[in-house]
Amino acid sequence: MTKAVPKITLSPSRDIPFNKLVLSQSNVRRVKAGVSIEQLAESIAQRTLLQSLSVRAVVDADGNETGMFEVPAGGRRYRALELLVKQKRMSKTQAVPCVVREGGIAADDSVAENDERVGLHPLDQFRAFQTLRDLGISEEDIAARHFVNTGIVKQRLRLASVSPKLHDVYAEDGMTLEQLMAFSVTADHDRQEQVWENVSRSGYDEPYQIRRLLTENTVRGSDRRAQFVGLDAYQNAGGGVLRDLFEHDDGGWLQDVVLLDRLVTEKLKAEAETIAAEGWKWISVAVDFSYGHTQGLREIEGRPVDLSPEEQATIDALNAEQAKLETDYQDADELPDEIDQRLGEIEAALSAFENRPMLYDPTEIAQAGVFISIDSEGRLSVDRGYVRPEDEVPATDCDVGQDAGALSTEGQEEGASVQRTVIAVAGSAPDAEEDDEDAARPLPDRLITELTAHRTLALRDALAENPAIAFQAVLHNFVLTAFYRFASSGSCLEIGLRTPNFPTQAPGLRESVSAKAVEARHEAWKARLPKSENDLWDALTTLDGGAQASLFAHCASFAVNAVYEPANRYNQGRVSAHGVRTRLDQADVLARAVGLDMVQAGWRPTVDNYLGRVTKPRILEAVREAKGESSAQLIDHLKKADMAKEAERLLDGSGWLPEPLRLVDPDAAPVGQEGEAGPLPEFLGDDKEREKAGDDDPQQLDAAE
Repeated sequence: MTKAVPKITLSPSRDIPFNKLVLSQSNVRRVKAGVSIEQLAESIAQRTLLQSLSVRAVVDADGNETGMFEVPAGGRRYRALELLVKQKRMSKTQAVPCVVREGGIAADDSVAENDERVGLHPLDQFRAFQTLRDLGISEEDIAARHFVNTGIVKQRLRLASVSPKLHDVYAEDGMTLEQLMAFSVTADHDRQEQVWENVSRSGYDEPYQIRRLLTENTVRGSDRRAQFVGLDAYQNAGGGVLRDLFEHDDGGWLQDVVLLDRLVTEKLKAEAETIAAEGWKWISVAVDFSYGHTQGLREIEGRPVDLSPEEQATIDALNAEQAKLETDYQDADELPDEIDQRLGEIEAALSAFENRPMLYDPTEIAQAGVFISIDSEGRLSVDRGYVRPEDEVPATDCDVGQDAGALSTEGQEEGASVQRTVIAVAGSAPDAEEDDEDAARPLPDRLITELTAHRTLALRDALAENPAIAFQAVLHNFVLTAFYRFASSGSCLEIGLRTPNFPTQAPGLRESVSAKAVEARHEAWKARLPKSENDLWDALTTLDGGAQASLFAHCASFAVNAVYEPANRYNQGRVSAHGVRTRLDQADVLARAVGLDMVQAGWRPTVDNYLGRVTKPRILEAVREAKGESSAQLIDHLKKADMAKEAERLLDGSGWLPEPLRLVDPDAAPVGQEGEAGPLPEFLGDDKEREKAGDDDPQQLDAAE
């Protein structure tokens, strides 16, 4: 016979006048925590009482009810109501909703009410604040309602604006609150999701690493260019700024780098135009000049502008005040703040007098030039008075020299209308249609990186299809580690297993044939493997040798890194030039072993991925190599944009590849002396090697302007 399930009976609820309630001594809360009584009283005043009090009838010695009720659970609410009564904001006879408990132990009620309370998940609070904001409540009002400062509200609203997909990951404990905060740097949901996919796979998911990836194509607000232009000027010109509400961000990240560089150039050129009025022969303008840029130039001598009597009096007064303060406080262990501040002001004022303008001979000004740049603090730097060897006046006898001086003065007076200061802006790109047809410059680093990213993905796919080569490549890596302690670690196969990220998103990379093949293979294996990692070993044991080898090759392929990265010229980057060369050399070995063919891998030259990124001579060279001179002549008269489009049509199906994607023939590679490596391909040469190469060198590659 089935036993009946006993039914529970809930405690009844009643409205009891406040003056009939007393705080129970059985309430277990003794330590203050959470929202203060004053804040809770304000909340009740705004919203009324959101939760009833739990009360018990007070009985006399004979067990009879006295008409009073004690509050064992809800003591903080009781004290908040009591405060409202004292403030005359609530009547002492105001009816209070209560749940009347019978039986049991009062202290047990108090413990249960506090233990069973579950705090609000942070994500629910973010969304709740967003709902209030959507209803038209200002950030200030939200802060006042919930007793937090406006900055906290802004942070919560920023977290609420993160991609809903990442919210779901956070809700399932897939990421930490600190990681979610890092994603709030940008409002681009697609970029947030792309970065999360990369970092969650690679394991490089620290908040600072996430911020770095989200801001990799921006400029810090502390950058000298941003300081020079000014954040207000940049924003007034329409530039966007990413801000981090959770950490000090040095002024944020400026998103429109092209706009920033244009504003910098315009401001530097305006400063140059002002200085050109002094009569200099030339002015060179750059954000920063390389070390030794004045080598080989003669610096002309000038003299400082004479001090006026007023300026000299000011200097004397400052020196006297400085000496008096230093004497008065010479025995003090520590200077008072106001004295220390005043001494600093005096030093700054005296330093300003020391950096007075210089006066130069007008005839020397007509020969010399000026370097204009930005210093490390973002201030204008003007370095006057340098004469180039070709501008030197030949030495003559004294009489001729005097005549020459007179002629120079006349030329300066007459030349005001015919001779202008030549202002050259270093690093500025000429119009695409003004490309030097005979120039031979290296390919841009970014373009090489994008091209080799395609090659890396294709090489991963090819390696995964060749288990024997994959096994040998991994074995080679392991033997190096185990038996050759001091061997170079610059292998292109990064065993860890760590999947390297592509530093730039090359056009069409996600939609490429190789990417789709890798993804399809990965999903097929994912479906075959157990969901729990605890079952993985047994599952692998059941696979036959061929299946294990195929899975091994697939996993090993994710470690391939054949991407070119420009090494930092100051050796501050994570890669060195030698490391990049070693990696790409081994990538060539691996590519030949698996028979990599980028044409079969689906890469073809387009306007977006190559032709629109290089100079006209480079476009014509590609067409000439693939289709012959006659085809190149058909388009050599076109403007660059039209030439690139026509070249894409002509090269379609030709199998032509740019140099970074070609399979290197080791037999054709130049070899140096025995034991020495041959010269690098031109597109990998460092700056010094590129400078040494003449303009007529047919091996040097053109850079896109």
